Amino acid sequence: MEVYLDNSATTRAFPEVAELMTKLMCEDYGNSSSLHMKGVQAEQYLRYAKETLARILKVSEKEIFFTSGGTESDNMAIIGCALANSRRGNHLITTRVEHPAVMQTMRYLEDRGFRVTYLPVDDCGRILLEDLHRAMTPETILVSIMHTNNEIGTLQPIAEAGALIKKVNSNTLFHVDAVQGFGKARIYPKKMNIDLLSVSGHKIHGPKGVGFLYLGEKVKIQPIIFGGGQQQNLRSGTENVPGVAGMAKAAEILYRNFDEDIARLQQCKKHFMEGVRKIENVTINGLMSEDLNGEGTAPHIVSVSFAGVRSEVLLHALEEKGIYISAGSACSSHKPQPSATLGAIGVDKSLLESTVRFSFSVFTTMEEIDYTLQTLYDKIPMLRKYSRR
Repeated sequence: MEVYLDNSATTRAFPEVAELMTKLMCEDYGNSSSLHMKGVQAEQYLRYAKETLARILKVSEKEIFFTSGGTESDNMAIIGCALANSRRGNHLITTRVEHPAVMQTMRYLEDRGFRVTYLPVDDCGRILLEDLHRAMTPETILVSIMHTNNEIGTLQPIAEAGALIKKVNSNTLFHVDAVQGFGKARIYPKKMNIDLLSVSGHKIHGPKGVGFLYLGEKVKIQPIIFGGGQQQNLRSGTENVPGVAGMAKAAEILYRNFDEDIARLQQCKKHFMEGVRKIENVTINGLMSEDLNGEGTAPHIVSVSFAGVRSEVLLHALEEKGIYISAGSACSSHKPQPSATLGAIGVDKSLLESTVRFSFSVFTTMEEIDYTLQTLYDKIPMLRKYSRR
């Protein structure tokens, strides 16, 4: 049996997505900037994508800008806002548990004279609103907080943070990295005071190499990619029509039976957590003490520390049985330094290299969960015995 439980790294595309993209690459392959019929057809697919994504977010179509993925969306939002609003201030706020696409962008801006505050988090990975309130100053031009943590599944209080930011300073912009949240939660930027929102296609059963940025109509940013002036001169470059249409089709499918699919994901997660707790010396990270079923976290992510077993060893042991998981964030898994997120929530140093991530999708079945649990029951005692030698 093959069991793919690394859906926070990337997802298997819906068959409908692959079919649509094949049609666009082999039949309706025009450049959307061309004036002939092939170009008009391509433009229609872009319009379909904008309409679909705008409808899901309850925003205007002209507020959707297509990018190469979540990383570019984050960079475009943060650097673009900082450059466009530097006359008003030079202070930015983010958290200690952000994705490298946000964290490294903030470091880049620090090197260029901006001041950045990194908010601490509690042992569940959540920021405290009072910390955010204290950090804000008249010089704060942007706050960037991720919706869903990609390693431990923590959900940040986005709506409350947005309301607080606008109450303290209505001119401060609010950016949300929703790469792990879009498709797993209902997110409404207007209602939640979100000015900019980043999304990636390959996390929602769409293609890799495409994403989008929601940019509020009144938000000013400077472009960071220059060229032919596509997308209102804010993101030049020939649009990736097959990728954009595939991403929109994936989003359309995900939100079609959203409540039922999320409920089933939560059942898979609950069943897995109940099963994994039967193993001795196991810690599930990012949970509040009263939230044993993980209902207050993302429905698709479980971070588990298996004391006495190195994460890389467990990863390959499960791989031998056809089970695919992650030893951490896929965007930083080839780097030797410990996880900043696990360090920020106070995970014991002895467990930092014994933590793995299981992440589910709409394709995950209970049979696959049971097979994974049984494999863990068989493997963990053996690996612990081996590690003590």
